Order: sequence, then structure tokens, then C-alpha cells
Amino acid sequence: MAYSTPSSGGWYWRIMDYSGELVEESRERFPTIGEAVAQGAKRLGQMNLAAAGPVNTGLSRTPPAPRF
Repeated sequence: MAYSTPSSGGWYWRIMDYSGELVEESRERFPTIGEAVAQGAKRLGQMNLAAAGPVNTGLSRTPPAPRF
């Protein structure tokens, strides 16, 4: 997300989790909302790569069907 305050004169990005908690916020001010969003997306990608770790292809998103 991007936000601006009247006193700042610029835009900042914020990364929020699914519960609405702040994860990280830019310290740098950007002249346009587009630049703030682009840099926030770039940072989110860096965070996702760092948190992902090794990929386990044996895991499934859906539970297996019960066996009777």
C-alpha cells in the first residue's frame, strides 16, 4: 500500500500482513504514488524470496482424500 500525509509532500510504501499489521514501512519519500508502489512491490519480492527458503514439492495445498 502507499500513503501520503499533507505535511510530508511525498509518498511512502507500507507492507502489511493479512491481519492488517504493519510489517515494514519505507523511510524514503517518493515523488509519485507509482514510484512508491513500485519500490514497495520490489521490497515485498525481496522479503518473499528470503522467507521462502527451499521449495518442497512434496507438499500439497489440499489434504489427501480419506482412505476407507
